[in-house]
Amino acid sequence: MSKRKYRVFGREMKVSAVRRMLAGADVTALARELKVRRALLYRWKDEYREAGSAAFRRRRGRPRKSAPGMDSMRSDTTSQLAAAHQRIAELERKVGRQELELDFFRKALWQVGAKRRPIDGPGAKPSTSSSKR
Repeated sequence: MSKRKYRVFGREMKVSAVRRMLAGADVTALARELKVRRALLYRWKDEYREAGSAAFRRRRGRPRKSAPGMDSMRSDTTSQLAAAHQRIAELERKVGRQELELDFFRKALWQVGAKRRPIDGPGAKPSTSSSKR
């Protein structure tokens, strides 16, 4: 198993190659001169247009698992999420209590209404309508 050897190009070389491309130099000739692929030159040009010369200041090696400052942002997000879950649980408990109260008052109102309806006696509805004489 053989390891591939990658060429490492310095920031100054990349910047000068991109500036020559932007000045109108022939890309094919430039690629032959630098012994790189044309696609790589175009990639450098795109990166240069996005971030300027700062685009070529990357660290070599494996990237970090998270960017600096992401841990604090992650913990803030986690704490906000936990607070939101706690608030949701609290509101669900409150809704449950209110449903119980409503059921109680509906039943109580039904019972009171049933007791207040007289079947016979004073205040009962007459069976016939009154005449208007």
